[in-house]
Amino acid sequence: MKKLIIAAGTGFLGQVLVNHFKNKFEEIVILTRGKSQIVNGIKYVNWNAKTLSGWESELENAAVLINLAGKSVDCRYTKENKKEILLSRIESTKILNKAVLNCQNPPKHWLNSSTATIYRFSLDKQMDEVDGEIGNDFSINVALSWEKAFFKTETPKTMKTALRTSIVLGKKGGAFIPLKNLAKTGFGGKQGSGNQFVSWIHEDDFAKAIDFIIEKEMTGVINIVSPKPIQNALFMRKLRKAAGFPFGIPLNKLFLEIGAFFIRTEPELILKSRNVIPKRLLENGFQFKFGNLEKALKDLI
Repeated sequence: MKKLIIAAGTGFLGQVLVNHFKNKFEEIVILTRGKSQIVNGIKYVNWNAKTLSGWESELENAAVLINLAGKSVDCRYTKENKKEILLSRIESTKILNKAVLNCQNPPKHWLNSSTATIYRFSLDKQMDEVDGEIGNDFSINVALSWEKAFFKTETPKTMKTALRTSIVLGKKGGAFIPLKNLAKTGFGGKQGSGNQFVSWIHEDDFAKAIDFIIEKEMTGVINIVSPKPIQNALFMRKLRKAAGFPFGIPLNKLFLEIGAFFIRTEPELILKSRNVIPKRLLENGFQFKFGNLEKALKDLI
């Protein structure tokens, strides 16, 4: 394939995708808030994710556009942060819609980030793309607004896919590093009740799933998660074993709320039960390399 555009591709997930696709595309362009430059054959082009300023010309004749833009949810949900979390997703998606429509030869396929958090807190039901139940809270409403901004503008020449992605476990970024550090310092016990489900995916399977979706030209909403969500207490037990640490002090809800305050994050990120399965990927024949958590942890530690 000729050209891949990754909007906001300098972070953890962006680099996972660059490493996966670097030998599959003739050209990779990263839209970044940083300076325009070429590094190791990758072209970085400045944008502010809000307005057209010349970067949009890069979308001409692109095979694939992947948008990862959005303020990290790993922060305190203050009024200001909540506004930025929402607007950073909506504005970037809207301006990309405008840029795609302005292209003479727009990207063939646009994959836009979404989140597996769009489904309700669930201990009782596995959520897939067909029968999954949408909840009603701040994070869910952000996800709904994000997907609405993506899909409501029709792009006749560009296929669209929303990626409802879970926690991505990786060696060099994301949520896995602080979880591993907790396990290695003796605080790797269950978090809260421990019965909440964790939906996760290994970084290699994340990139492979994106590749698969492009190859199969899958559109609509797709859950990017491993096939087996696991309860938090068992997840942490397996993590302790993989890390070689014999015990883990449990962290109750109150302790998590206090700790989250001091490290400037939200306990919801750990306490919400995300019980999500990748029905569409499996039905279309995708094979996970790391569908088993023990295998994933062994590779990552």
